[in-house]
Amino acid sequence: MPAFDLPLTELERYRPDVAEPADFDAFWADTLKEAGTDPVLVSVNPVRTGLRLTETWDVTFRGFAGDPVRAWFSKPAGVREPLPAVVEYAGYGRGRGLPHERLTWVNAGFAHLLMDNRGQGDQYGCGGATPDPHATAPGGPGPAARGLLAPHDYHYRRLITDAARAVAAVRDLPGVDGTRVAAVGNSQGGGLALAVAGLVPDLAAALVTAPLLCGIRRALDLTDTGPYGEIAAYLSVHRGAEEAAYRTLAYVEGISFARRAQAPAHFGVGLRDTVCPPSGAYAAFHRYGELSGAEPRTELHAYPFNGHEGGDAVHVRRQLDWLGGLSS
Repeated sequence: MPAFDLPLTELERYRPDVAEPADFDAFWADTLKEAGTDPVLVSVNPVRTGLRLTETWDVTFRGFAGDPVRAWFSKPAGVREPLPAVVEYAGYGRGRGLPHERLTWVNAGFAHLLMDNRGQGDQYGCGGATPDPHATAPGGPGPAARGLLAPHDYHYRRLITDAARAVAAVRDLPGVDGTRVAAVGNSQGGGLALAVAGLVPDLAAALVTAPLLCGIRRALDLTDTGPYGEIAAYLSVHRGAEEAAYRTLAYVEGISFARRAQAPAHFGVGLRDTVCPPSGAYAAFHRYGELSGAEPRTELHAYPFNGHEGGDAVHVRRQLDWLGGLSS
């Protein structure tokens, strides 16, 4: 796929205005409050994985509306001192899979919580284990369009709440240094990590790659691929529902979360990405932290000839180098 978004020279200074709902902050404060004040952890059960150098637990924590959300929690075997933690969010259509699938962060010396995606897990990978009991509002069959016509009904209101609660969950797990927790994700996971950076003020770091939900209105004009294509397909049938959809999507806009973030952030983007157009990532990067007063340290790596895979393992190596200070 050739480059299709803005030229790099324009991306490097791209800082668009974003139309935020007047009650954006109140909406999310109320949503997180409604998640409940009960202890976030429900259960923590050891599992046998066949791995000798990694210990793993099957975790259930309370997410949106107190709903049970599943996760895998893993640590280097035999380590007893409190470790920094990485909370990782999976991509669109993927669940938490199997516990031995993602070992990079554990091998780097971190405690690792991999959150399941509620109501997803059936499109690729090795499945999920978290239903979405609230997915009954009008909307398309795919998660990106579920409840699209009303902000309080939207799938991503629930999933973003789960993501924020996952940080609280990992802080309550044994052997975790709760002052050193990073949010990490690619694609949908990158969008969730960015949202968490905007909602959790004492996050230690955010690693955001090819983020979904950034520059949503522009992305809907540029691509019919992946989740944005599901939204466009729904609106192609439900003509006249655009304004209601745009109003809902404004409450999950990644640029708005980025503006409120305080944690240091590391970004990655492929300039030929037709799933999550690069202009959205650049917009979030350039406006990151502007409302927080924190002036957080930020870094972005662009891959001019790559699409949604971005820098792949090369970028992960850069993430490891950048986050290394958190584990020392």
